Amino acid sequence: MSKDEPTTLVALDGLRKSYNVGQPNAVEVLHGLDLRVQRGEFVALIGPSGSGKSTLLNVLGLLEPPTAGSYRLLGQETAGLDDAAWTRLRGQALGFVFQFHHLLPAFSALENVTLPMLMRHGHVDPADKARACELLAAMGLGHALHKRPGELSGGMQQRVAIARALASQPPLVLADEPTGNLDRQSAEEVFALMRRLHDEFGTAFLVVTHDPSIATRCDRVVELVDGRIVADRPQAQP
Repeated sequence: MSKDEPTTLVALDGLRKSYNVGQPNAVEVLHGLDLRVQRGEFVALIGPSGSGKSTLLNVLGLLEPPTAGSYRLLGQETAGLDDAAWTRLRGQALGFVFQFHHLLPAFSALENVTLPMLMRHGHVDPADKARACELLAAMGLGHALHKRPGELSGGMQQRVAIARALASQPPLVLADEPTGNLDRQSAEEVFALMRRLHDEFGTAFLVVTHDPSIATRCDRVVELVDGRIVADRPQAQP
């Protein structure tokens, strides 16, 4: 890490998020959150349905702006940035893994993984392609580079999605229920893979999960209830 790079990836101070502001049906979903995520952390975000986890992830992913408070990403205050600056910062800082993999069905596994580089630069250079091949091989998918999503199992498709999230080497991956749509064996394999990649590349992960067996194997657990952080605790690892 360069001495100029901040060790704090995410810094929230008094962050609030409301919908229908100024209308009779206005509702505040996030109530003054303070949160830090550091480089290389593996954090679980837990909480009951309706607690605000998805809203928080949308704000962290620069998909929705907060209503009030401060959100700094890679040391940069996000308030006041225009759409183009948000897009650049999102591409620089973040990778995404979702419960439903959102792979393009007409693209091969390799083409899906190189998609972030294609969108950012308008082309895929040999180094990008080599990294994508390396990631897919690390996922145990070296034999499936040219297979389309419909030719892969659900667990294999999710591995492709994780490779895509890591392809541009983001410092932080936001994962929304990444094992929630998989059977138990596939879920265990995918989570173990994320942990191994975290250890190998030093990428920070923030993982939203309802699965207690997943949360207990993260390094830190942040619990959100009714739009407020009610617990933020380290997890003892074996």
